[in-house]
Amino acid sequence: MTDQSANKDFPKQQQSLPGSQQQQHPSPEVLPRDYPNGKLAGKVAIVTGADSGIGQAVAILFAKEGADVIVSYLCEDEDAKVTKEHIESYERRCLLVASDLAKESNCKALVDKAITEFGHIDILVNNAGRQVEQQTLSDISTQQLDKTIHTNFYPHFWLSKYALEHMSAGSSIINTTSITAYRGSDHLMDYAATKGAILSFTRALANNLMSNNKGIRVNGVAPGPIWTPLIVASFTPDEIEEFGKSSPMGRAGQPNEVAPAYLYLASDDASYVTGQVIHVNGGEIIGG
Repeated sequence: MTDQSANKDFPKQQQSLPGSQQQQHPSPEVLPRDYPNGKLAGKVAIVTGADSGIGQAVAILFAKEGADVIVSYLCEDEDAKVTKEHIESYERRCLLVASDLAKESNCKALVDKAITEFGHIDILVNNAGRQVEQQTLSDISTQQLDKTIHTNFYPHFWLSKYALEHMSAGSSIINTTSITAYRGSDHLMDYAATKGAILSFTRALANNLMSNNKGIRVNGVAPGPIWTPLIVASFTPDEIEEFGKSSPMGRAGQPNEVAPAYLYLASDDASYVTGQVIHVNGGEIIGG
């Protein structure tokens, strides 16, 4: 990768419109970047919730592009083994870690295991989450609220905190927020609230790391309706039958249609991108 820091200062110069690139100094870098061994060659990535769905698709794509992957998941051993098989089919190393990341000690332990096994961390994908439908606010118990917050938001904070100790300039943190962070959800109010918190945390941490000249980028992905096990575990049969049909494209997306957004943000292709969110939602136009 070209050292972009060399282009911070430009000598005084002026041209008449439309301007000549041949006379511009230094000349803009326009040739495609070359990744002979994959966009993530030599990188080590932690991906949470990587046993299935979006996390699984991300972990497999990262391996295809040259990364070794720590696959974090709650308890779905068989799904996680499939993820590992796919990663190893690309001749990359995979470490499976079954853990409840709603506990801070487990988040630190996950980072420690990654360092013990691989020596460094280049990419952190905070993706694991849960959702439970409720039709009214009074139906959401304090217990449910606490569990949703501890599962969806706290691990983003804790894992970022502990992983940053081992990340260097050029590393990347990618957080999974949601379309619900922007437009809400009348039946997933606590879930939407945590996704809004993740959005704000992403922007705040990105600003903090840039202000402190860490050179570590922080971005997010906001999926819309994506066909994952979380959907069939959360929605009613009637809702599943209509799932995704209200999107402008008239269908739900697949995990492998979301994963390339994470790859872009993890790679040097996104070297000038931080504090941003990529929307993969079937065409819904939303603010923010």
